[in-house]
Amino acid sequence: MIPLSILDLSPITEGSDAAQSFRNSLSLAQHGEALGYTRYWLAEHHGMPGIASAATAVLLSYVGAGTSSIRIGAGGVMLPNHSPLVIAEQFGTLESLYPGRVDLGLGRAPGSDQRTARALRRNLESDADQFPQDVMELMDFMSKNPQQAVRAVPGAGLEVPVWILGSSTFGAQLAAHLGLPYAFASHFAPQQIMQAIQIYRETFKPSAQLSKPYVMLGFNVFAADTDAEAEFRATSWQQAFVNLRSGRPGQLPPPVENYRQKVGPAENALLDSVLSCSAVGSVETVKQGVEAFVARTGADELMITSQVFDHAARLRSYELLAGAFGQKK
Repeated sequence: MIPLSILDLSPITEGSDAAQSFRNSLSLAQHGEALGYTRYWLAEHHGMPGIASAATAVLLSYVGAGTSSIRIGAGGVMLPNHSPLVIAEQFGTLESLYPGRVDLGLGRAPGSDQRTARALRRNLESDADQFPQDVMELMDFMSKNPQQAVRAVPGAGLEVPVWILGSSTFGAQLAAHLGLPYAFASHFAPQQIMQAIQIYRETFKPSAQLSKPYVMLGFNVFAADTDAEAEFRATSWQQAFVNLRSGRPGQLPPPVENYRQKVGPAENALLDSVLSCSAVGSVETVKQGVEAFVARTGADELMITSQVFDHAARLRSYELLAGAFGQKK
């Protein structure tokens, strides 16, 4: 079976707070490490009531200190929000603290609404269209022979592995052109998945970092001891996803019985789309879903997210998935 990794949004559940989310995130990373997951990544979002991982590098340092072998990284840093030098310094710091364990995934979306993005940047000169240039500038800061007069300290010479993230064909083209591994956000935006994978693989140019294409795909898993329990647990994420797309972002709500029977055709169509990159059910059901997805896409690695309200049930979901594919226990 291909490698399995963890994507954490450090969810803030209803009735809880960010401090508890951070403790849960460390617990999840430690659990994933013991189960044999390859990576633990955090996603950068801002101004979201239900997501606590805004200061991604800071939280990664906390997770790194509490783990010893699992790779830690950003999935990803939204580069238009930052100067390349600042990110080179942050991830140079992480690589210096946890050598050989750090990944840097880069995306061009703001990870927020436009007002929040403006507050982050403090000026309107930052432009998502500058993303390719910013990526190359950032990689140069971390290279062994930087071409810029300014030095990233720490950062220079550390060559932190860079990934390109995307949910469209743009990221696929850029990752292929630069010879970088590509992570597609199919767990929430699956519409262009097959086209993006094809473009990436067909146009890939080998680089010093990577000799052949490498595709990691986001995938939702809600595993439980029974199909019925898994379907119930998955309703927290379903509610949150519908609320977000309806302009009502909030904290991760508790699960409810028969949620999909309580919403209309538009909401169900939205969920049908995103569930095309999901597996919900018992061990056997989830195993079949994952295998079918890998067979369809040819993924080299899966980045698993499981937005479950109850933390113990969330850990159990990752445990059941690992067991289904013979990972360490």
